[in-house]
Amino acid sequence: MANLYLEMYGELSNLITSENIITGSDVLKILKKYSSTISVFDMMDFTSQVIEENKYVQESYRENSQKSYIESFLFRAKNISNDKNDYGHNIDRESFGDAIEILKTHYKTGTQENKSKAPLIFEIASIYATFILQEPIHPVGTPFPGSLKVEKENDKFLCPVKDANIDTPNAVCNICLAEQLDF
Repeated sequence: MANLYLEMYGELSNLITSENIITGSDVLKILKKYSSTISVFDMMDFTSQVIEENKYVQESYRENSQKSYIESFLFRAKNISNDKNDYGHNIDRESFGDAIEILKTHYKTGTQENKSKAPLIFEIASIYATFILQEPIHPVGTPFPGSLKVEKENDKFLCPVKDANIDTPNAVCNICLAEQLDF
């Protein structure tokens, strides 16, 4: 498993260090390669981990939370393989490089012996949403406790929990393009 992560980080880092412009299609090509390694068993494992991690979430919100994580991460990671769109938009090298470094840090601080592909699913889906789809990691309408949701206002995406999770280990909020929702 460790080699898979290191290979992906290596390929993404090569995009950053090359002198070529980085396009969404360049990144998508790499993500397709690694999303194709996700099996039905990996999807089942991911789903069971989401259920386990949400067992302490307040009951009235638990089902929506589980559904949100599965749609935001698992479905996106699996949809990458079928994405035939051309994403010719340029990706900012600095913000992309920062995101890759953050994800590498998450990987290094996580359990590298873990055989689960759940972290890979989170990372692939997060990169796909942020840099290819240019959307927040949690889609617009994703509910959070307190009856708050991810919103879109004009051309800005707003998240009610962004600032609260910036320093949370392994949270992908710090690479998300959403801004903090004022409430």
